[in-house]
Amino acid sequence: MKKIIVFFLFSVFLSAQKTEIIELKENIKDRKGLTKSLTLIDNRADKEIGKVSNKKGEVEIELPEGDLKSFIEAWFAQDNKVKGNNDIVLMLEDLKVYDEQAENDIIMYAKAKIKISSFLKRNDKYYFINRFDNVIVCDPKRTASVSKYLSLTIEEILAEFIKTSYSGPVLSQYIVENDIANYNADFSKNNKSLNQELKNGVYLNFKSFSDQKPAEGYYFEKNKKGKVVRIKNQEDLTISLGETFGYVDGGIAYRLIPTGFQEMKKDEKGYYIITSRAQLFTEKSGNGAMIGAIAGGLVGAAIGAAIDSGSNIAAVKGFGFKSPTMTKVYIDSLTGAYIFTK
Repeated sequence: MKKIIVFFLFSVFLSAQKTEIIELKENIKDRKGLTKSLTLIDNRADKEIGKVSNKKGEVEIELPEGDLKSFIEAWFAQDNKVKGNNDIVLMLEDLKVYDEQAENDIIMYAKAKIKISSFLKRNDKYYFINRFDNVIVCDPKRTASVSKYLSLTIEEILAEFIKTSYSGPVLSQYIVENDIANYNADFSKNNKSLNQELKNGVYLNFKSFSDQKPAEGYYFEKNKKGKVVRIKNQEDLTISLGETFGYVDGGIAYRLIPTGFQEMKKDEKGYYIITSRAQLFTEKSGNGAMIGAIAGGLVGAAIGAAIDSGSNIAAVKGFGFKSPTMTKVYIDSLTGAYIFTK
């Protein structure tokens, strides 16, 4: 009788240990046939992804079993029968799921932290293409299965990131494999906005801001309250504010967001603004709001004609709840994308 009870309790315990697998089955075909190989450097300090709370208890989210590097290579090979000449290398830097009620959060949310970068490999040189660095929020009130939602979202983000990396523009600077873990610090040294006094003027895109090259002949006009209300070009024609990244006035940088220009502050991590997903993103999709996670790479000189620099890598978007939480939102020092940390 005791054995039966123990077996029953053990069975109940096992049934409570639920697991959600990130399947990684989405199509990752390189439709332009530029890529020869796709490999992965798993640079995560902690390989466990974590747990989130569903309505019926905690669920552990995991990647497919086996060596992840081999899995990624097999995934690519399955979807790409026609191959080109480019070797693309992914570096997975962080992948975590967790429950969190951060400062200013109204309730406890399930979240996923994803950080992944891509490089074009030529011999022993790695040229930066792009990265996704963001926290995705799931609203439990609007989601039937939190774990399923996050696992599918992670898969979609990884698949879309891979596809945009096939033909994304690349930086002209390179790094060797032994130093690849320090790529951010090395490449960020070339971002002049972080390392010198800012030049006043209008900046049409993130690259011009990072290079500290304001648009020639462009200027801004203010109203009586000192608020910038219009920007004009060298022909004295008013241009759409949406065509600008921002401006610098008196050595202070301002970034354009849907609610207007907002001051960009700086700390040891780089530039940031105080805002929320609800303020930044209004495009709805399915369960939440579509987050424009990648705003466009810091385009350098293309390596030969290997990468199609005309591609629009802004197509990569992460899905997540349009949270009203006000927080620091960083400006990626290499891509200009928004980075949410909470």
